[in-house]
Amino acid sequence: MLSWLFPKQKRDFTAKRYLSISLRTLHLFGIAGFAGFFLYDLPEELWRPYAILALTTGSLMLLVELYVDAIWLIQLRGLAVITKILLLFLAINSPQLTVVLFCLIVVISGYFSHAPGKVRYYSPFLGRVVKSSAELSFNQSHSG
Repeated sequence: MLSWLFPKQKRDFTAKRYLSISLRTLHLFGIAGFAGFFLYDLPEELWRPYAILALTTGSLMLLVELYVDAIWLIQLRGLAVITKILLLFLAINSPQLTVVLFCLIVVISGYFSHAPGKVRYYSPFLGRVVKSSAELSFNQSHSG
């Protein structure tokens, strides 16, 4: 299981870049509409389609990242996404915190989308920058 999640070489597939760009664009569109729930207390029928779009595209982006290389899970960029998911559930279940938590999700998104690689690829579990699973000890070939 570990070797599938953390392959020695990142997996790639045709049109991955274009799929990622398309998913991110649709995700931003969905988040913009989903903001109606968080910020404006709009009726559900107005924001629900956007929420579905945001959650679907977000889930698909997560699956693509996990397929390519699950190293993402132990890097700050992946931990930021997991944190945003937890904050989303908290926001949905804590009406008094909805606006603050939504804003925090946006701040986390903006920061980690544009942070330098030494931040995005840093693994607090390993205490260093890790760019791929090939750098993990169980993926290193030892000859001797």
